[in-house]
Formats: sequence, structure tokens, C-alpha cells
Amino acid sequence: MRSLFGGLTCILVAVGIQMVHSASLSSGSNHSDVSFLSRHLSYLALAGCCAWFAARIPPGLLEQNARLLFWAFVAILVCVLIPGIGTRVNGAQRWLRFAGLSLQPSELGRIVMPIVGAALICETRRSTGFRLAALPVLLLPVIVCLPLVAVEPDLGATVFLGMGYVIALFLGGWPVRYFAAAAAIVIPAGMSLLILRPYQMQRITGFIAAWQDLSRAPWQIRQSLLSLGSGGLDGVGIGNGWQKLSYLPEANTDFVFAVIGEELGLVGTVTICCVWWTLYLTGRASLQCLPRRSFRWIVGNTLLLQLVIQAMANVAVVTAMVPPKGVPHPFISYGGTNLLVSVVSVGLIIGLSRSACDLDDTAVSEQAGEVRSLPV
Repeated sequence: MRSLFGGLTCILVAVGIQMVHSASLSSGSNHSDVSFLSRHLSYLALAGCCAWFAARIPPGLLEQNARLLFWAFVAILVCVLIPGIGTRVNGAQRWLRFAGLSLQPSELGRIVMPIVGAALICETRRSTGFRLAALPVLLLPVIVCLPLVAVEPDLGATVFLGMGYVIALFLGGWPVRYFAAAAAIVIPAGMSLLILRPYQMQRITGFIAAWQDLSRAPWQIRQSLLSLGSGGLDGVGIGNGWQKLSYLPEANTDFVFAVIGEELGLVGTVTICCVWWTLYLTGRASLQCLPRRSFRWIVGNTLLLQLVIQAMANVAVVTAMVPPKGVPHPFISYGGTNLLVSVVSVGLIIGLSRSACDLDDTAVSEQAGEVRSLPV
């Protein structure tokens, strides 16, 4: 199952390479046709090396150093907000730039938050049990990290990181009744940070307008739906799409799925969805050998669910099922940090499943050796 899981990931990565190149042909007048592709391949090479390393990290080492990872993540988020260190683009200060590379630290939370959540819930279960008194400790990562991301501002990342952390606690067995108590504390405290700005309100009103009258819909939603519709059943062919020629904004990033719909048609989009569904099933199957509610099981399943949910959210945005938000498609969209985190997540999932299965194989071999050594 691990081989199939890795193979399906490679298929999505290969589709991403092709579509990033195709969708980037007119993504910027100051870039050559291959500049986006070359940078995408550079990030992919870095992601592959990091994933290889991540797959070989002992799970116990991750659990023991969860707090260190958390505070390192907090320090990076603080650095982003410091003028002169963080980089402001289009009114949002979300990036760090060094050595010609751009890093979006909030994306790293997709790995850090599940690890921290799994470590805390396992420690709580072993020490005090599931008591309401443990709630402040479990809420600390949310209270510290989410406001730092929200003030960048990045509402989408704030919601997504909170969702990943909640998934980790839920998979860890935290009682549902305590989630209500946590919501009563976190939601009012975060309302002041999540007050919708004018551009965010315009996205919601534009989304509603798209379903009332397509001609009144925002340009991005309208062009996305036109891209999907113009592809028909089997598409116009790779590289032959017209909407990416400066008609569809963010054609190589958040709306690359619309380019797939135009160039590969309904067959292509449905195939991508089927690959994702199969990836989820094989990922779950590869994690079945892990003890239920163990640290490795929680982290592996949370990372897997995050990838699938992000892909679903991207498709929902492109098809105007939800208000538009910058949600890249894992493995397929252009974007260095998103690609890096997605590939490393797969490496961690493979490493977590392999460590448990190898232990099972060793135990079986030892038992077989003991049987053979018994006197006749």
C-alpha cells in the first residue's frame, strides 16, 4: 500500500509539473515561459530531499521534540511580523525571503500543529486523563499561533491550521463535549481578529452574486467557470487553453484546477478527483498497522486528512461552491512552501506507517525464530 500511495503522489506531482508549465505561459509578462517551471522544479527537488529525510525520522523523536517544534514555529511567525524581516506583498505580510527563495511560515503549521496536538493529547491521556482541567494546556497552541497568523492577515490559513489541530485532538479521543467548552473560549476571543475586511466581504457578496447572476459575479469566479465549461468532455488539449492567457487570474496557483478542466475536460478533472480518493484510501490502509489513537496514528491520519481536505477546498473554490479564498491545490499548484509541506507530509506518512509495519515484521520474525528453536 505504501508503494501505491507514493505512486499516486507521483502522479499528482507529474500533473502539477505539466499544468504549472502550461498555466504559466502567460502568468506574468516579465517572466519567460520556463521561469515558473524551473522554480517549481527547484522547490520540488528540495521537497523531495526533505521528504526523504522526514520519512526516516524516528516517530519517538518527533513526539519528544514537539514542544521545541512548536516554539520554533512561534518564533518564525513572530519574525514574519517584524518590519524589515517579513516581506509585505499586496498588503499582507506573510513571507520570509532569503537566498532567492520565499517561505510562507504559516504553511509550516500544517506539519507542526498536528505533531503538537498529537503529542499533547497523548501526554494528557497518559497523565491526567481526559479532564476539563487539561483544556488550557491543549488550547495553548491555538491561543498562541492562530492570532499571529490572523494578523498577517491570512484568514484562510488561520481557519485551516485551527481545523488541523482540532482533527488531531478529535482523532486522539478528546471528548466531544469538551470541544464545545473550547469553542466557547476560543471563538469569542478570536472574533476581534477575524472581523471581515472589505475585500473579504466582497468575496462573500461576489460568491452569492455568482449564483444569482453569472454576469454579476467577480471576474475570477466567472473566468474559472468559463474555463471549466469550455473544456467540455475531453478538453481542448494540453497547452491549448485560452483562459490562462491573462484572462484567468492565478491560473498557475489557486485556479490551476480550472486550467485542468479546460485543457483536459471533464475526464481530466474527474480523474484527478479519483486519484485523490484512491490516495486517501491507500493512505488510510497504510496506517492501519499503527496502534489506534497512538501518536503515530494521530499524526499520520491528520496529515492525510489535511491534504485531502485542502484539495477538496480548492476544487470547491474553483467551481464556486464556496467563497473564493487563496487555497492552492496540493502537489499541482505552483508555490514553493505549499509544495514543500505537501511532499514532506507524504514523507512523514510513509515513514510513520513503515516504522510500525517494520516493527510488526520484526516481531513476527522473532516469534517464528522462537518456534523453530523449540526442542522437538
